[in-house]
Amino acid sequence: MSRPRAPRRRQPQTLDPILTMMTSRPTDRRNVIWFIAWMLTGAAYALGILGALSIGPYILVITVAATIVLATHTGSRVGLPALISGLSLPLFYVAFLNRSGPGTVCTSTATSRSCADEWSPWPWLAIGIVLLVSGVWFAMANRRRGVAAP
Repeated sequence: MSRPRAPRRRQPQTLDPILTMMTSRPTDRRNVIWFIAWMLTGAAYALGILGALSIGPYILVITVAATIVLATHTGSRVGLPALISGLSLPLFYVAFLNRSGPGTVCTSTATSRSCADEWSPWPWLAIGIVLLVSGVWFAMANRRRGVAAP
């Protein structure tokens, strides 16, 4: 006598492809962490160069040490293109600070009035966008070629 067969369970399927893309392997998360670490290092280099006459040399000493630490870790090479993208972060900040420029911009409150000369934010923004997109493009090109963490 044969036993009745239990109905076969189907694997749950995700209907939304975005949910499928959001579930990532631990190595993908690690690659994102390396990308962020190198991006912050690139931002520190740009900040050190922009502030060369004030705090720049101190920032550059710390940044060179961070670069040495990152470069000696196994697998950190995956995030190296983010060094280019990181250069854009201080440029975006300078563009934000000069958002009312170019020219003399005055602000007044109930008790005071102050004026400041501002630059045009557009060159800072344009260079920042080029750097950000080029770093992301290099990272995506490396991923397509199969350059992965050893």
